[in-house]
Amino acid sequence: MELIKLLPDYYSENETMKMLQSILAEQTDGLDTKMYKTIDNCFAGSALDALTRYEHLLGLIPDAAKSDRYRRERIKAKISGAGTTTTSLIQNIAESFTNAAVDIVENFPSYTITVRFTGTSGIPGNMSDIKQTIEEAVPAHLKVLYEYIFNTYGAVGTFSHAELAAYTHERIRGGHLKNRIQELQAYQHTELAQLTHNELSKGELPNGN
Repeated sequence: MELIKLLPDYYSENETMKMLQSILAEQTDGLDTKMYKTIDNCFAGSALDALTRYEHLLGLIPDAAKSDRYRRERIKAKISGAGTTTTSLIQNIAESFTNAAVDIVENFPSYTITVRFTGTSGIPGNMSDIKQTIEEAVPAHLKVLYEYIFNTYGAVGTFSHAELAAYTHERIRGGHLKNRIQELQAYQHTELAQLTHNELSKGELPNGN
């Protein structure tokens, strides 16, 4: 902030006052930044300097090699895991890591809980961390199973070989290729009505897509 602009106009030509206000403005800007940084550190979802403190308080081993975003999600998941274990708790832990929908299926006769990743395809990249956090929250007598969604031939059948050539088999199965049905859902019925069923099956979408 330019503090000199808050003073009467006759100070604008006063070099001593301009220098003084410049020094004060630098200090107030620094205090302003530190204030907001302190506020951010009060919350696990926006903390930066306080991440290590949160980890120590929650019994987590700090890992500076991990991204700040990952560390925040791990802290939030640990906080969510405090208290009685419920299906909604496990669901919240899994969703906090993946930012996608997760279903939880309980099977008490077999003492198992199945975590289904329904909102994302493939195996999440941080699966080992998800497992560790969930299994810390689940009672020892329950076994946790994990189910994933993979793209099948039918899901990518409307793409040409040229379109698929840019992807490996692993990336296609893991959901990196957007499903044609998902693409169609982004269009209005009136837009799709311009094309024949044959054109749609070939992937010829409105607006040249």
